[in-house]
Amino acid sequence: MDIDWIEVPGGLCAFGDEARPRTVATLLWTRTPITFAQLTGDHRGQDGLHPATGLTHTQAADYARGLGGRLPSSVEWEWMAGGIERRRWPWGEDAWSPELANLRDSSHGATTPVDAHPGGATPQGLVDVAGNVWEWTVRVTMGNGVVLRGGSYASPPLYAQTTFLNAAPAELASPGIGFRVVRKP
Repeated sequence: MDIDWIEVPGGLCAFGDEARPRTVATLLWTRTPITFAQLTGDHRGQDGLHPATGLTHTQAADYARGLGGRLPSSVEWEWMAGGIERRRWPWGEDAWSPELANLRDSSHGATTPVDAHPGGATPQGLVDVAGNVWEWTVRVTMGNGVVLRGGSYASPPLYAQTTFLNAAPAELASPGIGFRVVRKP
């Protein structure tokens, strides 16, 4: 499966709940979280279209470099997800519903193919920004933690809002954490 890159124009991100101004460069983003097929080249079976999970932060960062990019910063992720409008959700202001993102109350109980929720796309066409898997960023926290964004299939909808931050130990390899790659245009 080839990687589909989408350009997200840069700008001034009103970051976090305090809306702190942060400049974000124009970047190319992977349209979806990276899938098992994109990592292995094995396109057989439905699992190939599921997000690649079970990777530590270091492994995800290494794969991102191998794919020609890097993991995004937390600010870059929030800018991609919420845009200049500071959308509450990647798709806009409409409340979450199961057809928009794979979250706890979707009844899936596991990851779904990355193209299963096209209605939840950002205006630029990035999908699975909310739900399915948390996404690693490069932002490190105290105690060897790393900021995660987006929520997963086990998360309540609140966790998938564009300004919500979570963190996990860098060495955690979870079935609910994946990654997306960014690079310069």
